[in-house]
Amino acid sequence: AVVSTQSGHYAGGSLLAAGSNDGRIVIFDIITRGISRFLQAHVHPVCSLSWSRNGFKLLSGSMDWTISVWEVLKGECLYRYRFPSPILRVQFHPIETDTFLVCPMRLRPVVVKINGNQRHLKYDEEGGEQNIFASFDRLGNRIFTGNSRGKVLVYDSNTLAILTSFQVTTGSSATTGIKSIEFARKGSNFLVNSSDRIIRVYDGDLVKSTKGEPQQVEPVQKLQDLVNRTQWKKCCFSGDAEFICAGSSRQHDLYIWDMAHGNLVKILHGQKGEHLLDVVWHPNRPIIASVASGVVSVWAQTHSENWSAYAPNFKELDENEEYEERESEFDIEDEDKSVEDKDESKEINIDVDVVTCDPIKAYIDSDIEDDGPVLTFIPITPEIEDPEDGFWAMTEEEVQNLEKMKHEEKKREEEMLKSTKVVDVPYEGHEIPAEPPELTVLPKKSEPKVKVAKTPAPKPTKDTLPPPPIEMPLDIPDIDKTSTNFTEEKMQVDET
Repeated sequence: AVVSTQSGHYAGGSLLAAGSNDGRIVIFDIITRGISRFLQAHVHPVCSLSWSRNGFKLLSGSMDWTISVWEVLKGECLYRYRFPSPILRVQFHPIETDTFLVCPMRLRPVVVKINGNQRHLKYDEEGGEQNIFASFDRLGNRIFTGNSRGKVLVYDSNTLAILTSFQVTTGSSATTGIKSIEFARKGSNFLVNSSDRIIRVYDGDLVKSTKGEPQQVEPVQKLQDLVNRTQWKKCCFSGDAEFICAGSSRQHDLYIWDMAHGNLVKILHGQKGEHLLDVVWHPNRPIIASVASGVVSVWAQTHSENWSAYAPNFKELDENEEYEERESEFDIEDEDKSVEDKDESKEINIDVDVVTCDPIKAYIDSDIEDDGPVLTFIPITPEIEDPEDGFWAMTEEEVQNLEKMKHEEKKREEEMLKSTKVVDVPYEGHEIPAEPPELTVLPKKSEPKVKVAKTPAPKPTKDTLPPPPIEMPLDIPDIDKTSTNFTEEKMQVDET
């Protein structure tokens, strides 16, 4: 299967989801670098994925005009939504796990609440221009949308009222189309990727509510490739919002900038000939995942072990040395110790809690309260391929039970697909097809045929005829058998 477009981490960062062109979703484990689960999600290519905050749900959008909500732990499809056009982008609410944002192609974005209503975003007073991108802010209180005219509209996520708007312009006061808007996980910064090959970083605190009136907002930083004038396919922030990573749309190259000074820190080069589709940064570790030409690449720093960090007196040896053990070094009780330390005896009697899991500070947001458990891994059953003789011998009864279990599991999956609740999201003036439409494949352009006029060859004359060969006597010496064989073999090779 060819992996396509979207891959994403959730808050825990231990799982990575990738969509494929055949409609399947593959979930990888970052720690073990193995496949945790396959999800048969759609019949057409998957174009967008989004994790819920706790990681228990996964949202997928496809070119078959449908959206699926998955329960990752069980691998079950909870809900399926049908739209009148293909899906460009889906995004879960940053905090709420039952609300998500959908951007259909050539239609207005819509906020969908599971087991609830659907609310369409309104056009501005100028009207007519359809938004091409929409995204929640870091806390989900506002929705930012951008269109092809370079206008950014800010909505209230609860009332969907237009709070304010501002224009993204180039140096010559001309407008430029907005391709994507990404928010940092920490702080108030967000970036706008536009079609003029410039990445603009804005401060969200400067975008204040003006009751729908437009305002002037200047970017904090502008990032671009002045040498190659690269067009950016996808941009994202690092987990600590100190770096920005942008992927080139021409080839598999990743550019990393430092937010503090705006300097280009690193350029990561992938395989030549690959076209980048998507890139995402791990939420709390220096790991980047990119998708290009059906391959998911994981970029990380080279880890060098420093044993002196564990023990200050540690010393690395080039050769083995004999170590003389002290007499009381490995004794349970030190016989040479004369005075007992009372504080040390008290510490031995303290009970240590090894059951309760303390929350990791890197995963906690200071603005959001603790929201319960988080999915950290998917339990799987290891399968043994080609076991050795006598390693695992199954009886006939066990084989029958295994086949029965597989049959029941297949039957359960079919019933699950039939019992999945399908919800239609209506749009005025657009019909929702009962079955997903077929993808139209553009035919390859055939090379133009060039007709060559055949001219008859001129008849040879006396002047054009080649001269006759000159006969010369040659004195050929006697050749022994070995040289004759060698000559014949050489002639055979030359003939072939």
